[in-house]
Amino acid sequence: MYKVVVDVMGGDFAPYEILRGSKQALIRFKDLFLYLVGKSEVLKQAKDWDRVELVEAEEVVEMDEPPGEALRKKRNASIFKGLELLKEGKADAFVSAGNSGAVAAGGIFILGRIKGVRRPAIATLLPSIKLPFVLIDAGANVDSKPEDLFQFGLMGKVFLERIWKREKPRVALLSIGEETGKGNTLVKKAHNLFKASKLNYVGNIESRDIFKGEVDVVVCDGFIGNVCLKLSEGVAEVVMSMLKEEVKKSILAMFGMTLARGALKKFKKRIDWREYGGAPLLGVKGNVIIAHGRSDRLAIKNAIKVAMESAKLRLVEKIEDAISENLVKEEK
Repeated sequence: MYKVVVDVMGGDFAPYEILRGSKQALIRFKDLFLYLVGKSEVLKQAKDWDRVELVEAEEVVEMDEPPGEALRKKRNASIFKGLELLKEGKADAFVSAGNSGAVAAGGIFILGRIKGVRRPAIATLLPSIKLPFVLIDAGANVDSKPEDLFQFGLMGKVFLERIWKREKPRVALLSIGEETGKGNTLVKKAHNLFKASKLNYVGNIESRDIFKGEVDVVVCDGFIGNVCLKLSEGVAEVVMSMLKEEVKKSILAMFGMTLARGALKKFKKRIDWREYGGAPLLGVKGNVIIAHGRSDRLAIKNAIKVAMESAKLRLVEKIEDAISENLVKEEK
């Protein structure tokens, strides 16, 4: 039985979509036990559910609330109370669609960092023409050092190997050009660290090429990564909206759309971020999954699935081993 904590109060569509997604996960996964953390009046809806324990938390971290301030003033909020359950060993993983900054801050200060990790990072899975790839860091850090970027690549590689069964993931640095000399000082110094390592490092990659499927792990600073992530989400939504508008202008186009319905359905699913569930916060001493703020029941169900897989495959332990092995090599 895998035990997962779910922050019922986190996200734009909390608490009801979070509860519905949790219910779907319980139906789908028979080896799942959930700790649902939230306000007592909300948790009443799940009082008769099997394989569930309800944990009251009357405080909520708002989506726009400064993480540091929330950590100081709202230690009994659903995010932090859930992370405490993980720290105490009562659960195997934690899921929240709430304030990602608060989840990251709580993960660091409540769970602690893996030895040797200076900055934990968010690893987000994105679609490509071929196989999905990992963008890391997607927003946990806005000011990184070259050593941080190298560790991001190392952790992203382990995540793909363990969770998505990818052999020898190709790692690349996001830059303004493929050439070695392109990029700022941070990218140039990080390039040298990657080049000297045993990772399957393929050099720099431009943002226009990351969706072609030629690399498996795209490494960048969290500020750049979050901008890149939000831009890609916006473009995908606009393209779908524009396509629907153009189709409505022509009866022939509408007929063609009907014929292509199956292919379009598969395409929509392929680019749907909800299918990938949530993004793990790699580098902390626990399986922490950060779901999208707009997560609905499907996204939450899949985020819980990622949480379970992380626990089953001992993701944290594997990252600890990879970081430890790298530190030994540096000392030598």
